Amino acid sequence: MNIYVGNLPRSTNEDDVRNLFAEHGNVAEVNLIKDRYTDELRGFGFIEMPEKSEALKAIQEVNGKELDGRVLVVNEAKPRENRGSGPRRTGGGNRGGGARNRW
Repeated sequence: MNIYVGNLPRSTNEDDVRNLFAEHGNVAEVNLIKDRYTDELRGFGFIEMPEKSEALKAIQEVNGKELDGRVLVVNEAKPRENRGSGPRRTGGGNRGGGARNRW
């Protein structure tokens, strides 16, 4: 079962998170998300626990627990949305350009 954990302190590492969840069962994988430019932790990650009953217990026990002064948010990870391969919107639009009829 894939678990989302949020509001992680930036000082946290994979071993800290693994140990926190291992108290409740077998942890197969820990994936903390880092900023691609600064390589700093973005404050959330995902934990894979193969046994669903252990994962559900871990969610219940770790959600709301404090780690280095931050209250963790833990729940079952939702499947990633398919963003499609269509054109990307990069912003833009009319941002105060020339005069236009606005009625």
